[in-house]
Amino acid sequence: MAEIKENGILIRNIETKNIMTKSALPVGGYSVNPYVGCTHGCKYCYASFMKRFTGHTEPWGTFLDVKHWPVIKNSQKYQGLRVVIGSVTDGYLPQEEQFCNTRRLLEQLKDSGAEILICTKSDLVLRDIDLLKGMEKVTVSWSINTLDEDFKSDMDNAVSIKRRLDAMKQIYDAGIRTVCFIAPVFPGITDFEAIFHRTKNQCDLVWLENLNLRGAFKKEILDYIQKKYTNLYPLYDTIYNKGNRSYFHALEEKAEELAKKYNCLFVDNELPYGRAEPGHPVIVDYFYHEEVRGSENTGRRNREE
Repeated sequence: MAEIKENGILIRNIETKNIMTKSALPVGGYSVNPYVGCTHGCKYCYASFMKRFTGHTEPWGTFLDVKHWPVIKNSQKYQGLRVVIGSVTDGYLPQEEQFCNTRRLLEQLKDSGAEILICTKSDLVLRDIDLLKGMEKVTVSWSINTLDEDFKSDMDNAVSIKRRLDAMKQIYDAGIRTVCFIAPVFPGITDFEAIFHRTKNQCDLVWLENLNLRGAFKKEILDYIQKKYTNLYPLYDTIYNKGNRSYFHALEEKAEELAKKYNCLFVDNELPYGRAEPGHPVIVDYFYHEEVRGSENTGRRNREE
């Protein structure tokens, strides 16, 4: 298993018997990650847990395994099923330009009849617009939780917010279903109304997700807030140390009011595939990672009666 180091990233090639994995996510029947590890290195990334299963000891964001898999010969077996590309590792990392794993995957699935959902923080997806336009059902989702480039740069190594927004516009104008995934919502920092106004004319869905702090990165994020947003630390302490989520409940109500104001559907789970009326994206209520197992895998959070 040859290893190389490029720009501080440890890269190795690995063989895998099957690239398709049955998904436990509420948004998909199958999950596909053409790589292991993610060089965007998001400080809040829940996917960093996967190091427990891969044997990696390197810091999150500093390693990447390039998968090699047998060609998908019977892609029609996925017809009518949703296939999520990038549930753990963004398929359009900078290294995708060199290795083309995601493009290879799309070529193998282009006639499958599956509903493809691509999750990314990149504009490299524009490279594959020729393939996407030829697929029956495809959605591209960009994670955008701020319009502040400085905050973005503190949180991840992905491309700028402007580049993501420009890519979303080009994909949307090409007739491809798009999602603005406002995730994770940082209390007191993420201005979801401003993001909604910036994207409502170039996306079909606005999907909201709370910041879920758990594991090793909880302390890192709370330390960051205490240092850079000192005035917000009491709010974060209330939510993440004392378990009071009234802030998010109030934000849900505000999102519903915004939907009514702009004649948008407001739902607590995603609708079947379809395009929204221009300028009136569907607003999808919060998807709480920590509550999925107790909600019959629907994506709806467990609401208090």
